[in-house]
Amino acid sequence: MSQQPPLRHRIITLSLLSVAAIYFLVPVYWLTVSATKDTGDLFGTFGFWFANPHPVDYLHDVLTYDDGIYVTWMLNSLLYAGVGALAATLLSAAAGYALAKFVFRGREAIFNVILAGVLIPGTALALPLYLLFSEVGLANTYWAVLVPSVVSPFGVYLCRIYASAAVPDSLLEAARIDGAGETRIFGTVVLRLMSPALVTVFLFQFVHIWNNFFLPLVMLNDSDLYPIQLGLVGWQGYADRAPELYQYTVGGAFMSVIPLMVLMGVLQRYWRTGLAEGSVKT
Repeated sequence: MSQQPPLRHRIITLSLLSVAAIYFLVPVYWLTVSATKDTGDLFGTFGFWFANPHPVDYLHDVLTYDDGIYVTWMLNSLLYAGVGALAATLLSAAAGYALAKFVFRGREAIFNVILAGVLIPGTALALPLYLLFSEVGLANTYWAVLVPSVVSPFGVYLCRIYASAAVPDSLLEAARIDGAGETRIFGTVVLRLMSPALVTVFLFQFVHIWNNFFLPLVMLNDSDLYPIQLGLVGWQGYADRAPELYQYTVGGAFMSVIPLMVLMGVLQRYWRTGLAEGSVKT
């Protein structure tokens, strides 16, 4: 019979978790309440309670403003984040698996360079990337945001660490003896064993691309190519001349977090599955 931790420790842990939950949930609550208000109530009423709420009407105004430009931004964000995160996950899985399970000259040097890439902030690379993409004629296109998004040094690092622990060499050798090629082994065996790590990489990369502001700001000047974050900042910049844009910005920000919440809820079960499998392995 397992012994429970002392009551004092449980109280401290619960208190810290409660404070953390409040810290993260209060902004979401404020955003939810504010999305139900018009511009006048947004500035003239208590920020943490409802006032004449008409959320459906206000959110409809956001979606239809300027010929539905917000819908275009939403689709652009889904394209950038979805395709970029999926490609980054597959690339990270392949690179991490190769670095973990294949011995070749320069392997550790390559891995060290990847680790160095984790420490370089994305803002430091935005201008060189813009100059490079301008030279090849890809600036102000979808590719200018998509191509840099498929590289995830952290994803490669995580996949290498996970592949080293979760993919047994004996299983790989058995598959090779049975005549399976390396591509088939990777696609049918390795990816399944690494699924918890791949879900983590996908989610981290999706959130990173979805919230990325500086790279699209540097790369794009056509508003039809903007992701949500860049478009909302543009609305906020014009709000002094069109006050209704304050409410549209808040409503747009509220709708922008919904895909992230849905994605987190959907992918949680894969984390639980991975943890349960790891707990019974011998």
